[in-house]
Amino acid sequence: MPGFPILTDGDVYAQFDYETVVDAMSDAFAERAAGTLEAPPRWSVDAGAGDLVFTAGAATGSTNAAGFRVYETYPESGAAHTELVAVFDATTGAFEGLLVGHAVGGLRTGGIGGVAVDCLAREDSETLGVLGSGFQARAQVGAACAVRDFDQVLVYSPTEASRNAFAETVDDEVEPAARAVDDPESVVREADALVCATDSVEPVFDPDWLESGTHVTTIGPKFRDAHELPLEVVDRADAVATDSRPQVDADDRPHLVSSEYDGRLLELAEVLEEPTLGRTAAADVTLFCSVGLAGTEVVLGSRFLEAFA
Repeated sequence: MPGFPILTDGDVYAQFDYETVVDAMSDAFAERAAGTLEAPPRWSVDAGAGDLVFTAGAATGSTNAAGFRVYETYPESGAAHTELVAVFDATTGAFEGLLVGHAVGGLRTGGIGGVAVDCLAREDSETLGVLGSGFQARAQVGAACAVRDFDQVLVYSPTEASRNAFAETVDDEVEPAARAVDDPESVVREADALVCATDSVEPVFDPDWLESGTHVTTIGPKFRDAHELPLEVVDRADAVATDSRPQVDADDRPHLVSSEYDGRLLELAEVLEEPTLGRTAAADVTLFCSVGLAGTEVVLGSRFLEAFA
C-alpha cells in the first residue's frame, strides 16, 4: 500500500460542505491577488485518439500547496473521463496525496462561482435563478447559497423531468426552497443572481428579460462563435470579471470578453482585493465568465487531504 492517501469521489463527498469549498477558493483568490498563486493557462498533450489536458499551479503563501490536475479527452471514455489531482507541499516538495475522480474539479468550479456571487451580487439578493440542471449547476447553487441568504432558487432546463429532479435534489441540499419552472423567462426576470450552466452554443435567454441589478455567471460555452449568454449582456454589464485573464487570452477561439472587451475585463482576485472595481450601485449588472483558474483544484484538493489526515 502507498504511504500517501488516495481519495475518491466518495471520500470527498463524505466530508465536504459548500462553506469549506468557498473558503478554499477565497483563499486561492486572495493568494492570486497577493501574487503567491502561480496559475499558467492549461495545456494539452496529443495522446493518440485523444488528449491529456493539464492544469498546474502553486499557492506558495499560507496554503502551501503545489501540484497539477490532468484529465483525458478520449472519445471512447464517453461522459466518464478520468481525472486526477496531485498535491505536493510547496515548501518541501513532499507528495501529499492524490484525488481520483470528478468531485474536486466540479466543486472548485462551483466554489469559484460562489466567490463571484459574494464579490459581485447585491447583498440583498433574494432569488437565485439557474438555467441548466447538470452537475455544474448543482455545485453553483450550493456555493451561491453558502454566501447569500436567498429566499428561493428557481431552475429551468428544457427537459421537464431533469429540472424537476434537479429542484428536488438541491431543495434537500440548501436552505432556500428550490422550485422548477416551465419557462426560462420567469427565472431570468426574477433572479437577483443568475447562473447559466448549460452546454448550449446559442443564447439561452432574451437579454430584454434581464433586470437591472442582476448578477450573471456563465459556466457553459462562452466564445464569440458559440455562447450560451447573449452578447448584449456583455455590452450591458457595468463590471465584467473572469477568474483568469491568461486563460482567456490563451484559448484558440475568441472569448465573449476578449478583444474589444480586454480593456475592462477584471480578474476576480482584483475585485476581491478592491470591491469598488466591481459592483458600485444596486442597479449595476455584473457578469462573471468562468474559464478555470489553474491551481484552484490543487488548493481544494489540499484542503480535502488535510481533513482526511
